[in-house]
Amino acid sequence: MDLMELYRELKGRTFVDLTHSFCPGIPHYPALHDMERRDLYTVENDGFWVEKMTLVGQWGTHVDSPRHFVPGGRTVDLIDVKEMFLPLVVLDLSRDVSENPDRCLSREDIIAWEDSYGRIPEGCFFALRTDWSKRWPDCDAMDNKDEKGIAHYPGYSLDSLRFLYEERGVTASGHETADTDCGVDSSNGNMVCEHYVLAQDRYQIELMANLDKVPPKGALIVAAFPKLKDGSGFPARCFAILP
Repeated sequence: MDLMELYRELKGRTFVDLTHSFCPGIPHYPALHDMERRDLYTVENDGFWVEKMTLVGQWGTHVDSPRHFVPGGRTVDLIDVKEMFLPLVVLDLSRDVSENPDRCLSREDIIAWEDSYGRIPEGCFFALRTDWSKRWPDCDAMDNKDEKGIAHYPGYSLDSLRFLYEERGVTASGHETADTDCGVDSSNGNMVCEHYVLAQDRYQIELMANLDKVPPKGALIVAAFPKLKDGSGFPARCFAILP
């Protein structure tokens, strides 16, 4: 099959956008400043429209490069484009999360997924579905803080990530929340899971959307983002091609 035949084949498949639209006021990590946006030129006054936007790299659905947490790690411009086009695995933890928002993905959850769908393919993108993205764009609902200001949202366990990266050899991972770690840990400044992923010289995508529209296996993901020189992260545009 040549590339044009492959293109025609893929073009006929269903595409699912895995990206939230971004703008000022959307949910984000609480230590980060809100986005600012204003017109510099308008079609009405100048014949063309140009906006000036001020935002942190980790805004909206975004990529975290290894350098985000690891001194000397790769920046976004050094991530190879071949790492952006991968087989997609989706593990659905949404039912458990609806009963326990502090639920962390475990090694046993992954093994149970494999019992149903087969071994996780080496080099894939692993996405954790929790349906937390259905709370978007309600900042309070995404944070889900208690009266003491502690956030309660799902995430990974360190053991699950070690299994995925060291024993299954995934290339990258992503999730619907603003953090890799569970909210309780993140609220206490414990980001060991996020540090682990980036220390593997791998990237991750945070604040993903529409994972409920993607099957557990068989899809492909395009996780693309601008080539910002020496950048720690940037808004991403991700989509799935369904089998």
